[in-house]
Amino acid sequence: MGKVIAGMTMSLDGFVNDSNKNVEKLFPDFAQLHDAPTFQGMIKNTGAVIMGRHVYDGMADPFMWANETYEFQTPIFVLTHTPPTKYPKGNGKLSFTFVTEGIEGAISQAKKAAGNKDVQVVGANTIQQCLNARRVDELQIDIMSVLLGKGLKLFENIVTDKIKLERIKIEETTPIRTSMTFRLIK
Repeated sequence: MGKVIAGMTMSLDGFVNDSNKNVEKLFPDFAQLHDAPTFQGMIKNTGAVIMGRHVYDGMADPFMWANETYEFQTPIFVLTHTPPTKYPKGNGKLSFTFVTEGIEGAISQAKKAAGNKDVQVVGANTIQQCLNARRVDELQIDIMSVLLGKGLKLFENIVTDKIKLERIKIEETTPIRTSMTFRLIK
């Protein structure tokens, strides 16, 4: 059985986007990151993705990115209160399911779709919900050496006294990115 892995890139001061909701400063190394063995391994081992509606909408036009160029060619489960009326059909590997019954429903459906592979959870709010529900096996945080000063913080709205972490890996993924992986102790 695969793991539920929540992961995000953040600035040194803990923000996952700036005050304009822009993430550009956190990914100047995206081409290098995409080619890194760790990133390629993550893509290979991912069987499903859970994202929130803000991430889905925020990736520009989903009809543009939901094709063969998106790194996760898997079923994608979008956590939302209201599914869109129109959405990309997918391509035989990548598909969309809009989940309205909460994080537990999204995790259950994603794990079933992933089979023995991992479920990746992306998006600050969705990761917060997974952490608070204690449904994350591993937390992967990439730190970029940039200070944003304002924006969205990943670790707001978290019930921290219930979360215990064990660091299991730390590496320099690219020359400007440090990746840390933590196991959540249950």
